[in-house]
Amino acid sequence: MMKEFGSEIYAAVRTGKLAQPFNAARVKRACPGWAEGTYHTFLGKHAVGNKQTTELFVRVGRGEYRLKRRVA
Repeated sequence: MMKEFGSEIYAAVRTGKLAQPFNAARVKRACPGWAEGTYHTFLGKHAVGNKQTTELFVRVGRGEYRLKRRVA
């Protein structure tokens, strides 16, 4: 399920639906339908440096993230 959410965020960036950097509110608008808490915890949990989960995002400011790798 969470893999799907990460894939949905990548797809939203790739299609131009979600601009970088992004925050939880922008992700929620681009990828609706997930539990409210998911938007707020997923980005930080999967940011570079967490070391406990897959690192998908780079924190660029307070609550602001970009994808760790380029999207074609």
